[in-house]
Parts: sequence; structure tokens; C-alpha cells
Amino acid sequence: MKIIAVEEHFTTPALRDANADHPLVLHLLDLERKRIEGGSGPAVPPQLSRLLVELGEQRIADMDAAGIDVQVLSQTTPGPETLRASTAVRLAAEANDALAEAIAAHPDRFAGFATLPTPDPAAATKELERAVDNLGFVGALTSGHVNGRYLDDRSFWPIFEAAEALNVPLYLHPALPPQAVMEASYSGFSPAVNAALAGGGWGWHIDTGLHVLRLILAGVFDRFPRLGLIVGHMGEVLPSMVWRANRIMNGVSGLDRPIQEYFTENIYVTTSGIFDYAPFAAAMHALGTDRILFAVDYPYSRNEEARAFLAGLPVSTPDKEKIAHANAERLLRLNERRTAVPPR
Repeated sequence: MKIIAVEEHFTTPALRDANADHPLVLHLLDLERKRIEGGSGPAVPPQLSRLLVELGEQRIADMDAAGIDVQVLSQTTPGPETLRASTAVRLAAEANDALAEAIAAHPDRFAGFATLPTPDPAAATKELERAVDNLGFVGALTSGHVNGRYLDDRSFWPIFEAAEALNVPLYLHPALPPQAVMEASYSGFSPAVNAALAGGGWGWHIDTGLHVLRLILAGVFDRFPRLGLIVGHMGEVLPSMVWRANRIMNGVSGLDRPIQEYFTENIYVTTSGIFDYAPFAAAMHALGTDRILFAVDYPYSRNEEARAFLAGLPVSTPDKEKIAHANAERLLRLNERRTAVPPR
């Protein structure tokens, strides 16, 4: 069975350095240091920093060891979202050029989501068009809000318009919640606990689920009905809550359709970083197997663990084939894509 993993991360040294003071980066570096020193804790690999910038033989060897055929690569968080606009524009283009070179070197193993300089929405739109039309990318990934502004802000809608016109999806990855929310809800413990609670332990999943609801309520999918939005981590809690959101908000939303209908017609979810059957069952109940895509969240999660989870899913063989590769091939048009062309 072919295996395509669709949320697999990298970064460039320049973007890593530009985000060196970001609290999430500092937290992950601290966890990595503790693992190197032999400490226990979250399963952050001791070689995390090295793996994120590695786009060649080590990454492919890790894929081969777990039987993963293709990675769809994307910039890790934090990306350009919190940077000065001019810096974000330059570093996003450099990241996309570097990724195009890696894909061109290994066209059968890698595909790419564009990095977008969302602090400058006009430039982000142009970069998305360049990445898809010139570099052969299959969509774009962006991480959360932009300095507290969620993407339902009308200034970002040209990005959605371009994605719909290009017939590529956008992947909405989490980021740490806005600073005011961090202070109100994710403080009062040790720095390590605060960071974990605000990040992958809870906060950024809730914030991303809220972000998706904001996009629906703002009318993004009424204006761009063919837009596909991918959400990781088994749907960022939404599959288990969309029924409730639908029941409570339909009467006041002013939308063209029920909230649950947007969820089932415009949203896709991936298995990234959550290898547990209860959230998978919620996602399957809410969306069916046509809208679930396999992902690992490499290098933060282990390829072998994700692959074992996929193998053990209690679904039919045809449904497992959909999740493993067919849904990604259809949504991302992987069988139609051009080989990424490095800039000259």
C-alpha cells in the first residue's frame, strides 16, 4: 500500500534564525537539550534541530524505515507569520526556492506546500501563485493568526481567492494563541508547563479549531465555495464539537448553509501527531473516510508510530487506501503535478 504523509515539516537556517527568540522555539530547544542530556519528557527527538533543516538522504532513510513513500513538506511553526513584513516576504521566497530544489532532487519522494509571507497579504498571494505556477507546489501551509489577526480578516481574502483559482488547498497549522490569551489562560505554572499547555498539549489545537469556525462564520466559504482547507491533528477538536456548534449557531450565523455543511464540504483533516482511535472515530463520524488524510508530523512525531497507527485502523481495506494515499492524490492532484522547478 502506498503511503503519502501530508504534514511533514522542515525549516531553513534563515527562518530558524529569524525566529530564534520565539517562545515556542525556545521551548523546543530546551526539550531537545534535555533529551540530549538523557532526561525524560515529551517525545522530542534529540536531533530535532538537525532533522528540520535536512531535506535529503537522512529524511528519506527515515521514510524508508517506516515504509512512507512520499512526504508533502511544509514550513514548521513558527514561520513568517510573526516577522516584519519585508523580512517575511524575503525569507518565505527563499524557503520556497530551497524546497523546490529538494523536490527536484527527489521528485518521487517529496512534494511541497508553499510558505506564505502572510504579514503582507498581497505578497503572500503573489508568492502562492509563484509557488504553484512556477515551482509546482500543491498548495500552501500557514500557521495560525498573524500577530493576533485571524485569517477571516478581509485583508487576507485575496489569498483564499488565489488558492481557489489555482485549485489548491490551504493547510491551516496551529500557532501559539495571541499574547492576551496566553496571559489569561496559559500562565501561572512553570515555563515548561505554560509552553506545553499553550502549545501542542492543548492551546494551539483549541485556537486552530476556533480559527476554522471564524473562517466559516465570516463567510469565507460562501465567497470561495470551492476552497479546500486542511486541518491537522484529527481536526483540532472540531469533529467532536461541530454538531454542537451547528446546533447553537445556525440560527444566528446569517450564513447561506448550516455550519456543519461547510465542515463536510470544505474541510479535510489529517492524522498528524495524534495516533489514538477515539479522535479518529470522531473525525470519521463527522467527515467520513473521503476527507481524512494520513500525516505523521515529522520530525516531531515518529514515522514508525504513525505507520503502525495507520496499519491498525479499524476500517476496510478500501477506506485505509483512501486515508493512506488516495485522498491526498485526489485533493493535491499529485498524479498531475509537475516536478518542482528550482529558480534559476
